Parts: sequence; structure tokens; C-alpha cells
Amino acid sequence: MGILQDGQAEQLRSAGVDRYNHNLNTAEEHYQEICSTHTYQQRVETVQAAKSAGISPCSGLIVGMQESPKQLVQALMALRDIQADSIPINFLVPIPGTALAAHAYPLTPQYCLKVLCVARFVCPTVEIRCSAGREKHLRTLQPFSLYAANSWFVSDYLTTPGQAEELDHQMIRDAGFEIETIPEALEMPAHAACTTATPCCGGSA
Repeated sequence: MGILQDGQAEQLRSAGVDRYNHNLNTAEEHYQEICSTHTYQQRVETVQAAKSAGISPCSGLIVGMQESPKQLVQALMALRDIQADSIPINFLVPIPGTALAAHAYPLTPQYCLKVLCVARFVCPTVEIRCSAGREKHLRTLQPFSLYAANSWFVSDYLTTPGQAEELDHQMIRDAGFEIETIPEALEMPAHAACTTATPCCGGSA
């Protein structure tokens, strides 16, 4: 739903919303290279407004947008500082015709796993969610991500397709993890399969 204006978070909370997703996407010093329609501070304030209204903030980043490793750590520390309860880690899927696709640098499976491990180190108690791009960049090492992350987004994402849900479930089981489910009464059209470490929560990538 984007940037929250004054009073909107409270309206959403009174309507029954319990989680709001708004990613910081990248480090503050790199943000102007990625977005010109609104500021980094507006994104921070939106996450803070949701939290102040009693809504659990889900906020993450996108890895592979020409940021430096230092900027990546800065982004993770910012997510720690705003006290995001859930942090989706997305890996850039270069879409032909977009500006980032022309200058995207390759992400290796090993680098992606290091990012998830750093996220776990910086934010040891929050839900780390391995999200968009894992199929493309982690490839056969996808199950290893669950040693650092609590959950995967499953099925399709906002702008890119994922892999078959059945394959995700098989990979999770083959790695020795158990898939947690939420009570049927609480089910939403969510795309998250979790390990035993953290209960599953609904959301969209």
C-alpha cells in the first residue's frame, strides 16, 4: 500500500490489520541511486508509523542493486534499528528493459548465503525470510538458506514467478526440516513455508 500518511496506520489497525510490509530496500546512502519518487526517510517513517499504531512491521531489502557489501550491512543495521519484526531478503531478478537489468552484477549462491548469515547475525531474534530471487541465485543450494532464515516465500512474487510449491516442500523435507502450518481459520493467501524455528506468517513478497 506504499507510504503511510498521518492517521492511516491507525485506521488500518482499527480495521484489523496486524502486519504491514514496507521494505527499506537498500542503504540510505545508496537510496538516491535506486529511487527518485520518494525518500529513504519516508520509507523509514512509514515503518515507524505502522509499529507505533500497533501493527507488526515487515521490512526488508533487495540484494544485488549495485550496492557495496558495506552498504548491504548498513541496510541490515537500519532494519535492526527500526525494529522490524520480519525481514524479507530479496535477491534482484533483473527484468529486461529495466535500468538495473543493464548493470546488474551476478549473485553467486555462496554470496547469497553469506547475506542471509549476516542478516541472522545482525538481527538474531527476528524472522528472516528468504524471498524473491532465491530460485535464480541460490539454485541447488536453496535448502541451505533455511539454516539462517526462518522461512521461504513460496510460489510467485509480485513481478516474477517462483518455482512449483511442491518442489519447495520437497526440498524443505529433503533437508530435514518440517513445514509448519497455521490454523485453517487464520489462513490467508500467503506464500510462506517455514522451518520448525519460527511459526509461519502470512504475507506477499
